[in-house]
Amino acid sequence: MGTFVGFGFGPIQAGLFLTEAFRSGNFGRLVVAEVIPEVVAAVQQAGRFTVNIGHTDRIEAVTVAPVEIYNPAVPDGRDALIAAVSEATEMATALPSVDFYARGDESSIAHLLALGLQRKVDAHGPPAVIYAAENHTRAAALLETAVLEKVPTHRRDSVRRCAQFIDTIIGKMSGVPDETNDLTPLAPGLGRAFLVEAFNRILISQVRRTGTGAAGDPIWGDFQRGITVFEEKPDLHPFAEAKLYGHNAGHALAAYLAHQVGFTQMDDLRKRPDIVTYVRHAMIEESGMPLCQRFAGVDMLFTPEGFRRYAEDLIVRMTNPYVRDTVARVGRDPERKLGWDDRLVGAMRLAIEAGVEPRRYALGVAAALAWLNVSPEITEAFLIGLWQPSAPAPEAAHAIIVRVKDARIQLRYWSEQGYPDLKAWENSI
Repeated sequence: MGTFVGFGFGPIQAGLFLTEAFRSGNFGRLVVAEVIPEVVAAVQQAGRFTVNIGHTDRIEAVTVAPVEIYNPAVPDGRDALIAAVSEATEMATALPSVDFYARGDESSIAHLLALGLQRKVDAHGPPAVIYAAENHTRAAALLETAVLEKVPTHRRDSVRRCAQFIDTIIGKMSGVPDETNDLTPLAPGLGRAFLVEAFNRILISQVRRTGTGAAGDPIWGDFQRGITVFEEKPDLHPFAEAKLYGHNAGHALAAYLAHQVGFTQMDDLRKRPDIVTYVRHAMIEESGMPLCQRFAGVDMLFTPEGFRRYAEDLIVRMTNPYVRDTVARVGRDPERKLGWDDRLVGAMRLAIEAGVEPRRYALGVAAALAWLNVSPEITEAFLIGLWQPSAPAPEAAHAIIVRVKDARIQLRYWSEQGYPDLKAWENSI
């Protein structure tokens, strides 16, 4: 029976990592770090927490117990977490961003992991994998670097040998709803609740199970993950691109079109099957066809039929009323989502390179600009400013801007006509 340790106690940590660790029956201890005092107090008093899981036909309340929760900002909490790391076999970070790894000095995740892993080495503790769930393509490498910077130089190799930092692709929708009247709170006395979808097919980078290193180092050949539902892949890159330019791009397109027609909930889109069909076709044709060309032979996902099924499943999940996802949550931070390498513009670039015209994603960019109240007259200057960190070639930037300007004109016509059926409207222009 292993020990699981989580850092950050949001919906993904609670509703994915801790819940799946609990369901597996393979862990004797479940430990989590959280800095919000009232949450720590409530969960400590109860010895448990509850998450609400949205299925296709209902919301299920799942209670995870027993669980230990500690505040790393408190000395006793830090000590308990360091001790838990030393005996842990699986850990996960689920923080707002990779910027939080080294934030907080003695209470930082990097500091706690560095001390705990050194103690693991000294005690000849079990090997451990550390899942990095911060939605960044280099999260595991960045976490490893942050941890090793806190470890004395002469001890870094032994720490590397006892722990592996694992990347993740988490396509699970989750949130903290404002309206919680009919949801089970996280713990008795708390006014917050977590709602996550039932989906749990999470892809992770492959665990290296070869070699024992120096004498006394952990034997990785015998290592078995306790959270068995996660699927290891030798190369996550193709799947990361499918997540960003397929799932995320389609999700953003759906949100910005939903906002355009006045919807506030993602499941409101079920009232507009024409928009749902439009998003599905964007994912299959403008994302799927280029991705299938680029990664042919890698996996069944990268076949026309495989990607069609992927897109259709995502559409159902995106509009699931029992997940209660909001347009505001999915569409938040549009400036980032309009980045040169991010979902919408990145998907457009991918399509253009493959000889596919990305007219639907161009309309999504236009709708995102309307969300931001960017006037058509400054479209080019605004986008060029957003893309400056990536320094795109002028010709490549121009190819995107021309299409977005055309899409802004089309979006205005669609709006002036009262947002008629998208397919009929497209056929008329």
